[in-house]
Parts: sequence; C-alpha cells; structure tokens
Amino acid sequence: MNVLIINCSPVRDGATAKIVRLAEERLSAEHRTRCICIDDYEFSFCKGCRACHKTARCVQKDDFSKIMEEFEQAHIILSVSPSYWADVPGQFKAFIDRCTPWCNTHQPHASLSAGKKGYAIALRTGPRMKECERIIGTIEHFYGHLEIQCCGGLGLCSVEYKEDVASHESEILAFCDKILEA
Repeated sequence: MNVLIINCSPVRDGATAKIVRLAEERLSAEHRTRCICIDDYEFSFCKGCRACHKTARCVQKDDFSKIMEEFEQAHIILSVSPSYWADVPGQFKAFIDRCTPWCNTHQPHASLSAGKKGYAIALRTGPRMKECERIIGTIEHFYGHLEIQCCGGLGLCSVEYKEDVASHESEILAFCDKILEA
C-alpha cells in the first residue's frame, strides 16, 4: 500500500517534520511511504469563482494539482498538523479550500479513487487537548468531503520544538502501529 504523510506546517524541519519522519520510519516497514511538506508547493488561494461547481476543475494552474496526484496515488493519508491559533496552518487551510472541485457537496465534482483511509496527528505547544481535537476535527471534516474514510487521530500537547517530540515518541509509534494493523 502507498502511504502519503503530509507535513501541514510551513516549517520543514521543526517538531511537525520530526513527527513525520518518525511516522515514515515506522510505516515504511510495511508500506511504500511518501512524505511531502505543504510549503514545498506553490499554489494560490481559492478565488471563490465557483467555476468548479460546473466543471469539477479549478481554473487556476499551479502546484495544487501535484498534491492531488499524491492523494490519488495514496491508499492511506496521514496529515500531521501543528496548531496555528487553534486550527491548521493557513497554508494547509488554503490547500483545503482549493479542494472544492473534489468536495462532495456539489455536482459535478471530481473524485479520488474509493477506499482511501485518513489519519491525523495534531500537536500544540500548550497543555489542553481540546485544541488538538479541533485540529483533528478540521482534518476529518476535510477528509469526509473528499470521501476519505476517517480512521483515527492522535493529539500531542506540550510540543513546541522538535526536541519535545522525544517525550511523545512511544505514543506516535503506537499510533503508527494501529495504522499498520488496520
């Protein structure tokens, strides 16, 4: 199976990236993995033109389609997101907005291949899990509209720097083991 692991942070080498690397190491034991960072792609914000509601395609031409090709190739998608003001970073939110052509709330809409499973890991610097739950909720809402089956989430508190990930390593690896068992 193909696993796509997304660093939803614009920081390519921080705590989120460290979690992505841990997940990739564990999941690559049994699956083909591909890791991407949302900030490695250049795409514009959704213009709200709604042309995609009639054509199931976005009128903009940029790197967005490259990310959707990654989604199409994956059987399992793991989104790893830090908290930016109690939700996903703006770069990832901009990507979600651009997925409107694939959104199942209008016809016609583009579709990914059926049977994809989605997972989420959320991290935040503070001690309250509620913020992580909100981030996981955003990702699961996004998955739902793309008809990706939501299969689980993990929230990690008190993670600000990549050095803070070490105290959560066993949780992360156990979560990855659940993905492998599914």
